[in-house]
Amino acid sequence: METIKQREMQAMSYESRRLAGILLVVFPLVIYGGVSLLGMLLDAQSGYVQNPLRQDLWRAGHAHAGVLLILALVVLRYVDQAALPGRLKEFVRHAVPAAAILLPVAFFLSMPSPTDTKPNVLIYLAFVGAVLLVAGLLILGVGLIRRPESLAAQK
Repeated sequence: METIKQREMQAMSYESRRLAGILLVVFPLVIYGGVSLLGMLLDAQSGYVQNPLRQDLWRAGHAHAGVLLILALVVLRYVDQAALPGRLKEFVRHAVPAAAILLPVAFFLSMPSPTDTKPNVLIYLAFVGAVLLVAGLLILGVGLIRRPESLAAQK
């Protein structure tokens, strides 16, 4: 039989549930992006196929968007169960979704024109997104490994 404490540990906080809802509403944009990329592949006039670097960056942007949004949803399922202080939970709750935005944006906006030959300065957003992603995942991992009592002892 499940205790009240066990049910509380399994429930998502309002903040996590709300952010998960927002991410699910945004997710069709990734699908639209995939359809757009397919259209550019089929349209010889788009310039997409003629620029291999832009093609690689846009493919990476689309792939990262989908995978990182799914990872953000997984993180939101676990963050409320982690033995972390509230501020660290907030950081984790927002760091991974922010990375899911920053990494693809860096890839897409660093070469907006089919005639671009090298990425512009926006490519550096990928590094910011990567740092947020690593920090959020490491903090969450440590919070899940820690015993819940260790958080209570700090208070």
